[in-house]
Amino acid sequence: MEGETSWVSHCPDYVVPAMVEFDSFSELNDEENREASSVPVDLILPDDLLERILAYLPIASIFRASCVCKRWYEIVSSRRFLWNFSQVLSQKPWYFMFTSSEEPVGYAYDPSLRKWYSIDLPCIQTSNWFIASSCGLVCIMDNDSRSELYVCNPITKCSKNLQEPPGLKFSDYSALAICANMKTFCYSVAIVKSKQVPGNFYQWDLSIHIYDSGTMKWLTPLTEVLTGWRGGDESVICDGVLYFLIYATGGGGLESRHGLITYNLSSRSSHCSLIKTFIPVPCSLTCGRLMNLKEKLVMVGGIGKPDRPDIIKGIGIWILKGTEWQEIARMPHKYFQGFGEFDDVFASSGTDDLIYIQSYGAPALLVFDVNQKQWRWSQKCPVTKRFPLQLFTGFCFEPRLEMSP
Repeated sequence: MEGETSWVSHCPDYVVPAMVEFDSFSELNDEENREASSVPVDLILPDDLLERILAYLPIASIFRASCVCKRWYEIVSSRRFLWNFSQVLSQKPWYFMFTSSEEPVGYAYDPSLRKWYSIDLPCIQTSNWFIASSCGLVCIMDNDSRSELYVCNPITKCSKNLQEPPGLKFSDYSALAICANMKTFCYSVAIVKSKQVPGNFYQWDLSIHIYDSGTMKWLTPLTEVLTGWRGGDESVICDGVLYFLIYATGGGGLESRHGLITYNLSSRSSHCSLIKTFIPVPCSLTCGRLMNLKEKLVMVGGIGKPDRPDIIKGIGIWILKGTEWQEIARMPHKYFQGFGEFDDVFASSGTDDLIYIQSYGAPALLVFDVNQKQWRWSQKCPVTKRFPLQLFTGFCFEPRLEMSP
């Protein structure tokens, strides 16, 4: 891992008229970018061509471009530029690492430039809130009453407070997911609530609640009582299907402690049996995490020892093909050791072609490129562990300018 570099202030407040406002942020010092280009591109390129070129830059480079001259500022602040930017298929996802167990503060890692940025997240009040992301939008829900719900864009700071979701106000477990469409700019939010039936440990009430940004309304298409299984806090929407993990409440072998349930959001049937869609996990897992990588369901999980399933002996990555899991990667031992003292819990998050993995006990961040099958450490996060019980966690999101709730 590379050493920590000094920080410098970068980029003034940046405004897109009538649409979005960009707050200033700091980045790691970069000697190569201190001097402005001497090539007089202003005299060579017409506005429409320059707009297309700038739209393909990483987000942080677009911020820098707005500081070059008045013409560039006006270009990247225009509505037409946002349209050009929307035609760029994807930006490499950033990873936001919380550096406090209570305050929602931290740094965002940009894998394109291998730099950390100090940014403020809108709406969120503590770092233990539920978080889900899709196509530049981030959905957050409070961890107490689970009735405060927001959708925001972390880059533009645009946000919207959603109406309180229906169903049980105080559920034992809740899983949050969001799916956004960059063509229609619409999005759906899904919450899977699970609560123990009073006096019966083996039976759990489970309900699915769906919010549609087009109608701005919630629906509860399905409620069901599960026997021997309960919901958890892990879900994702992938190619129109809601996936969520369920957990055994007793009995069964080590291999059957977890399972995957699917629910088709297109049909939104209220008569299907969720347990009939059950897909077993590939092995005894701890800290299973679901993620959407280019509309394919991917799961990251800690592989438990046969005799001690709660002790991690490695971390694997699987992709779901039909109803079968296919292992696509396993963390090399040298990286597994690189985390130092690895607890039986860890954070992982991914989208597009990147998966981020970090230990709760340290700010070290490991990145896996699914397309290139390559593991690498991120640039060192500019934070140090101040006390033994300090915890670190985070989530990834795609930095977009045009997406708004």
